[in-house]
Amino acid sequence: MLKKFVFTIGILAFSSCGSYNSIDNFYEAHKNDNQVTAIRVPRFMLSLISGISPEMQSLIGNTKDLRYMQFPSATPARTEFLNKQMNGITGSSFIEVYRKNDNLKRNVVSIREKRNAVREILIYNNNTINGSFLYFNGNFDPAKVREMAKNEEFQKLGSGLINQMNMGTPEINPDDESSTSGKTDKG
Repeated sequence: MLKKFVFTIGILAFSSCGSYNSIDNFYEAHKNDNQVTAIRVPRFMLSLISGISPEMQSLIGNTKDLRYMQFPSATPARTEFLNKQMNGITGSSFIEVYRKNDNLKRNVVSIREKRNAVREILIYNNNTINGSFLYFNGNFDPAKVREMAKNEEFQKLGSGLINQMNMGTPEINPDDESSTSGKTDKG
């Protein structure tokens, strides 16, 4: 009896660890794909991003890990594949606070709670041309997260994050390699 109990606890612990790392697995598996924008924000840069909006400021103050990824989803097969992968990540370990399905198009906000706080937020969008996710790990107010999901404020954060991160990055011009030295896009 004790062996069965320990085995069951071990399986539960292993499966919860596997799902916890799924966002890591997805990020690592796709960050080098063609036409992918992948941003993993180091902790010291989180204060720079908090200036995007007051809502972002309220989230960033409590964020330990912030990632954004945008990827092509141009074929129905690719869109279905990405939708299934995101469903697998959230699975039973996340709570969906918002979902909108339109054929293969998806807009999903999922959270993972611990006691009275939201620890993880995963926003997934796919319009059958491009897919994206925005992931937060930290300590967040559940009422604020629900309000932002209801008002569709998370949808604006991805584009704001890209705009903020592109400031000051070197401009790449494939026609003239010498034009990249010392030149920045203040965009």
